[in-house]
Amino acid sequence: ALETLKMFEKKDSRVKSAAATNLSFLYYLENDLAQATNYADLAVNSDRYNPAALTNKGNTVFANGDYEKAAEFYKEALRNDSSCTEALYNLGLTYKKLNRIDEALDCFLKLHAILQNSAQVLHQIANIYEIMEDPNQAIEWLLQLISVVPTDPHVLSKLGKLYDNEGDKSQAFHYYYESYRYFPSNIEVIEWLGAYYID
Repeated sequence: ALETLKMFEKKDSRVKSAAATNLSFLYYLENDLAQATNYADLAVNSDRYNPAALTNKGNTVFANGDYEKAAEFYKEALRNDSSCTEALYNLGLTYKKLNRIDEALDCFLKLHAILQNSAQVLHQIANIYEIMEDPNQAIEWLLQLISVVPTDPHVLSKLGKLYDNEGDKSQAFHYYYESYRYFPSNIEVIEWLGAYYID
């Protein structure tokens, strides 16, 4: 894939930008941040209005820990294409890193309107409500999440934990037991179930 894409580097700016965008993404997946950054720069310089190139550039900056600058690239990508879901998702993650929780929630709620059944988006919204110490909302979003991925043991145990914290032992048992059915090796879940049976 890398070899094929490199053949397009010398073409006109739009083709060059598309090839460089894909090369940047491939190097990013391979954890080669230096090359990913080089190609992200090339893609942006070839076509400043390419939202995928701007998102990749944001990703490389994010990976280097400069979250404020990453947010700027994601916002620019969204200005060029308001339907760029990758930029919106990554902007939400960036706001979470910056502890700007309300803005992160706003990003993920906008995404939910576009991608109604995205497990990742539902998980992020539930997690943000947990950070905001609103367990009822967190539970509500996790229940939506398990309607999309009913066999995820992590989500099921998270529901068990939230219900347990709320004092609802029967619901907590139900979700911890379901989690145990799908993944019987989670020590925390086994400990909780053991304590429950002792009680």
